Amino acid sequence: MEEIVLRLKELLFPSIADVAVLSVDVSIAMVRVDAECTGNGAACPTCRVWSDRVHGSYLRFPADVPSAGRSVVLHLKVRRFACRNSECTRRTFVEQIPGLTRRHGQRTERLRATLASVGLALAGRAGARLSSTLGVCVSRSTVLRLVDALPEPEAPAPRVVGVDEYATRKGRHYGTVLVDVETRRPVDLLPDREASSLAAWLADRPGVEVVCRDRAPFFAEGATAGAPQAVQVADRWHLWHNLSEATERSVAQHRRCLRALVPTVPAPEPEAVPATDSHGSPWPRGHRFADRTRDRHAAVHALLTAGHSRRSVQRQLGMTYRTVKQLADAAMPEELFTGQWQNRPSVLDDYKPYLDDRWSEGCTNAWKLWEEIVPLGYKGSYQRVRAYLHDKRTSPQPMTARLPTPRTVAGWILRRPDSLTEPEQLQLKAVRTHCPEINALTRHVRSFATMLTERQGERLPDWLDAVRQDDLPSLHTLAAGISRDRDAVIAGLTLPWNSGVVEGHVNRIKMLKRQMYGRAGFSLLRKRVLLAS
Repeated sequence: MEEIVLRLKELLFPSIADVAVLSVDVSIAMVRVDAECTGNGAACPTCRVWSDRVHGSYLRFPADVPSAGRSVVLHLKVRRFACRNSECTRRTFVEQIPGLTRRHGQRTERLRATLASVGLALAGRAGARLSSTLGVCVSRSTVLRLVDALPEPEAPAPRVVGVDEYATRKGRHYGTVLVDVETRRPVDLLPDREASSLAAWLADRPGVEVVCRDRAPFFAEGATAGAPQAVQVADRWHLWHNLSEATERSVAQHRRCLRALVPTVPAPEPEAVPATDSHGSPWPRGHRFADRTRDRHAAVHALLTAGHSRRSVQRQLGMTYRTVKQLADAAMPEELFTGQWQNRPSVLDDYKPYLDDRWSEGCTNAWKLWEEIVPLGYKGSYQRVRAYLHDKRTSPQPMTARLPTPRTVAGWILRRPDSLTEPEQLQLKAVRTHCPEINALTRHVRSFATMLTERQGERLPDWLDAVRQDDLPSLHTLAAGISRDRDAVIAGLTLPWNSGVVEGHVNRIKMLKRQMYGRAGFSLLRKRVLLAS
């Protein structure tokens, strides 16, 4: 029997001393373990004086890690000792078993650690659902409290640190995440993205040698103030992304050159439209005004033939007496088609050529086109522009090749030349032939791509000088920004470090925030980011 008890103790409490298992009772839903403390005494938690004077005992019922889907509850007999120090403010105290219990604890230490690990991985709601499946009934708030009760993680001092911002509330509040680029692990979170906060963090860690960052001014200022000895490295992905945006803007400014890609097609001769239909009407059947007039004329004459007076027809059809008289006096509805709306001038006539040009360029958004012609002097309504474009959509158009968008052409310029298909290479060649600006833009983009992929940062000053010599305003803006941060950009185009791992952790922070359903306060979020594996 004693051997069985020892084996149970080793099975249930393998790394805990001073505990004796008395019995184990297994039911369908629960496992009950009777145990007691076997230590010779305990130290007072206030004065740390050892005592073996037993004042009394009672039972505690902490929940333990479930077994085979059954909840496990300990019936643990603990003793209360009298403190031997007469000067101590505490007269009695209860013994605690290291690694198993704590004061006022309703769960064993290993169950607390298990639930905290679940909370770090899944947060509150999902963590509570998984715990219930495993056999532990716990609320989502309790899971988060256990995570919040974990000790504060210590921020190590990395040699190469990556810095980036993350949004606690997009567009309003931002924080800073710092990552050890060598180990690819986050080392700390800051509650804001101020330069002073980053400078203070770096000043406490003089061992930082490299700071990887984007070209945000507050990170540049903070890194310069806090770690003047460190080399600042601008991220290559951000540099290429900025160049991509500038390239698309430059192509959009020369979109008229893209017409060289579409062969000119002679406009079809207008078909002869009969002036009248088979009834002699200036409007053919199917015209909204003509059909409505014919229907009203037929309804009025039908009632008059049935013997109703004109006043009675007026009341029944809801018309004015003058309208009824006009319809009754006309023997045929075609007599009412005076053609007064045909070929009537419109306030839009002067702007239709501009709308046609923009339509051929691929812009079919009525609201955007209306906004473009208002500064040109158009005084009409948006509805008139929409109706004109609606007619263009519904009318049959000649089958012509569609112009490529500026984004498509920018993609041809930004991709590797050997990755383009033969038609794309021919179209890009045609655009470069007809547009010197896009030709120069392509040269500059491919030169920068060579610098970036082959780590030739020393060529950057020559590249900036070459960009300034061409009429490319968007690239001039990019060049001005790079010049203000030239040293970091040259380091980014030369050294092997980058901020890719930091961007990955920013996406991970977004996922952790969404898991926490608006309860991601800074302290709790920091622990989840730094402690979760």
